[in-house]
Amino acid sequence: MIDLHSHILPGIDDGARSLDIALEMAKQAVDCGVSHMVCTPHIHRGYFDNTLSSIAETFHHFQHHVGEASIPLSLSFAAEVRVNELIPVWYKQNALPFLGSYNDKQVLLLEMPHSHVPQGLEALIKWLLRNNVQPLIAHPERNRELLAEQHKFSWLQRQGCLFQVTAGALTGRFGDKVNDFALSLMEKRAFHVVASDTHDLERRPNDMKAAFDVVQKYDVNFAQDVFITNPSEIVNGTSTKHE
Repeated sequence: MIDLHSHILPGIDDGARSLDIALEMAKQAVDCGVSHMVCTPHIHRGYFDNTLSSIAETFHHFQHHVGEASIPLSLSFAAEVRVNELIPVWYKQNALPFLGSYNDKQVLLLEMPHSHVPQGLEALIKWLLRNNVQPLIAHPERNRELLAEQHKFSWLQRQGCLFQVTAGALTGRFGDKVNDFALSLMEKRAFHVVASDTHDLERRPNDMKAAFDVVQKYDVNFAQDVFITNPSEIVNGTSTKHE
């Protein structure tokens, strides 16, 4: 499996607190059937002011230690970027870390606040798409406004977004409401990628194997798409699909 969303880089956000924990998380990912992981620390102004260069430095240090520990996990890096008005500026400065590409567009892992759908999101999405950037919305199933008003997910779909559901949402880790919403999205085949969004070993572990089992029982072909084919195409930039 290909895991497009993780907070495994040590000491850079609210994910792994140390190199030792990060290496154990890498082993846990392998045990869950993950062969490639994208390291996606937060870029969230005023909270986690990571940059392309600071992420790259931490990534290469971690990648070296994964190799030294002989952990069979290939790695790349991007970021989970919180919606804000500076994203177009960062794009023009070549300062945005992208996951890869999809339908010849660079893929940006975009995070909304957990509480609401922010004003200005529609304008940002349109701007990104016009500039050849494909927004991949992280964990929409955990957004409280979408949970309360689920028809708004359809509105987001119409804007042209891709969607990443969290593995733990499909297994019930985030409670019944989030689980029900995630399963309803699965029944509609409304998301494109499942990723771990792992932060640690116990509270937010890697749930990819358990989530794969849930989706596979529903539709084995859809499971193949969202855990392997789609994320692989994004990382390798090989997609020729048209939504």
